[in-house]
Amino acid sequence: MSGGSIMVQGTMSGVGKSLIAAGLCRVLAQGGLRVAPFKAQNMALNSHVTFDGCEIGRAQAVQAQAAGIEPEAIMNPVLLKPTGPMGSQVIVRGRPIGTMSARDYFAYRPRLTPVVMACFAELRRRFDAVVIEGAGSPVEINLGPDEFVNMGMARRAGAPVLLVGDIDRGGVFAQMVGTLTLMSPEDRALVRGLVVNKFRGDATILEPGLRQLEQLAGVPVTGVVPYARLDIEEEDSLGEPPRPVAADEGDGVVDVAVVRLPHLSNAGDFDPLAAAPGVRVRFVEDARRLGAPDLVVLPGTKATLADLRWLRARALDAAIASHVRAGGLVLGVCGGFQMLGAHLGDPDGVEEGGAACGLGLLPVRTTFSRAKRTVRTHGQVLAVPGPFAAMAGAVVEGYEVHHGVTERMGGLPFARVEAQLRDGAEEGCVCGTVAGTYQHGLFDTASAVRGLVEAVCAHAGKPVPTGEVVGRATQRERAYDTLADILRASLDMRQVHRLLKEGV
Repeated sequence: MSGGSIMVQGTMSGVGKSLIAAGLCRVLAQGGLRVAPFKAQNMALNSHVTFDGCEIGRAQAVQAQAAGIEPEAIMNPVLLKPTGPMGSQVIVRGRPIGTMSARDYFAYRPRLTPVVMACFAELRRRFDAVVIEGAGSPVEINLGPDEFVNMGMARRAGAPVLLVGDIDRGGVFAQMVGTLTLMSPEDRALVRGLVVNKFRGDATILEPGLRQLEQLAGVPVTGVVPYARLDIEEEDSLGEPPRPVAADEGDGVVDVAVVRLPHLSNAGDFDPLAAAPGVRVRFVEDARRLGAPDLVVLPGTKATLADLRWLRARALDAAIASHVRAGGLVLGVCGGFQMLGAHLGDPDGVEEGGAACGLGLLPVRTTFSRAKRTVRTHGQVLAVPGPFAAMAGAVVEGYEVHHGVTERMGGLPFARVEAQLRDGAEEGCVCGTVAGTYQHGLFDTASAVRGLVEAVCAHAGKPVPTGEVVGRATQRERAYDTLADILRASLDMRQVHRLLKEGV
C-alpha cells in the first residue's frame, strides 16, 4: 500500500521551506509514522554523502535525520552543484553524470522525469508518508510545463501543497497572492494551506490580515511560524554575513576566521565549532577583515582554481602567508587543503584545465581527476609534534567529496581513516602551524572540537574555555526536537494529517 504525501513549496528561495519540511518530518515521525523526505531536484553546494557513497543535497539529509532514518540517494534524485556562472555538475541518483550549461541541462531534463518519478514511487511504497520539498518559486513561468520540481511534481504525485511565505523580508501577503495569481486554476487547486514563516512578535496582530488573505486567496492559513535561530545546517553557504573583528568581545574568546570563498561548500563543517563555548567563528572576504585570528580556516569549495584566483585578487594569500610567518595556525579542508599546497594540476579539465601554483604552505601537490571520491569515513587524528598535538586521538566521523588526488611530499599525515569499511589509510598533511585534510564533518565529534580548541588555546596562550562541548549528532537531535515543538504549536497539525490522509 502506498503512503500519503504532502508538499512544501515557497513563494521564493530562502523562505524556510527546507526547515518546515524537516520539522514536519520530525513531528510525523514522533507521531509514529514512517516518514521520508523527497526533493526531485536541488541546486546546492552543500552536499551529504550517504552510507553507500552517493551524494545528495544537505537539506534532504537533514530532513531524513529529522525523520530518524538514513539518508538515501532516492530522496534527492537530481542534484545540481554550480561550478561557475554558466554551468553545474549534474548528479543523478547520487552519481555525477557530467557538467552541463543551463541550456544543455534544460534540453536533457525530460530524460530525468522517469528517474525522478521512479525514486518517488519507491519512497511511497516503503513509507507511510513522504514530505516533498519544492525549489525556489512554483511560478517560474519560463521553465515550461515539463518541470518536475514544483507544481509538476505536485500534479504527478497527487500531493496537496502548503505554500510558505517569509514575513521577515516583508510583503508576505503580496508574495502569497501574487504566487497564486500566476498559477493555472488546476495548480491553484492543489494549494491547500498557507504558512506565514519567520514572524517576530505577537501573532494576534496579524489576524485581520490573515483573514483578508484567506478571502483573497481562497485558501486557509495553516499557521504562523515564529522566527527562530536553530542549530540546523543551512541548505547552502548563505548563512550569517561576514563581520569584522570586534575588539570588545574579550581576549579570552577563541577567534576562528573562515575564508568565505565564492564557491564555498559544506559551510556546516564549522557549525560545531561555532557552538562550542568560548569560540567565535566569523567569515571573512578580504585581507582587511582577517585581523589577527587564533586560527584561519580555508574551507571546501566547488571551484578550487577559480577561488584560488579570487583569494589572490583579495590579497588574502599574502595575509594568510603573513599570518603563518608570525606563527599563526591555519587549517585547510578539502579544496582549502588543496590550495595550501605547492601545485594544483588539472590535465583533464575537470574544473577549467591548466595548472596553478598553490599557496605553498604545505608540501603537497594535487592533480584533479575525473573520478570523484564520495565516501563516508571513520578514523582518528594522528599524533604529530607541534601545535596540533592536542588533537591526537580525536575521533573523525566525516566524509570526503572531491575530484583531486593529493600527494604528500613532506610533513606528516593528519589522520588515519577508514572509508566504506576498507582498511585505514593516512590522509592530509601537517607541517608546523599549517594542517590540511579532506575530512568534511571533521568537527562532528566532541573530541575533535575539544582537541582543536585545546590546541588553539595552548598555541595562543589563552585559557581553555569551560563548558560542555556537545557532539554534532546530539546538537542535531536537540534542534530537531525544538523545531518539532515550534511547528506543533504554530501549525494546524490536524489539517496536515487530514491532507496526508485524503490527498487531493
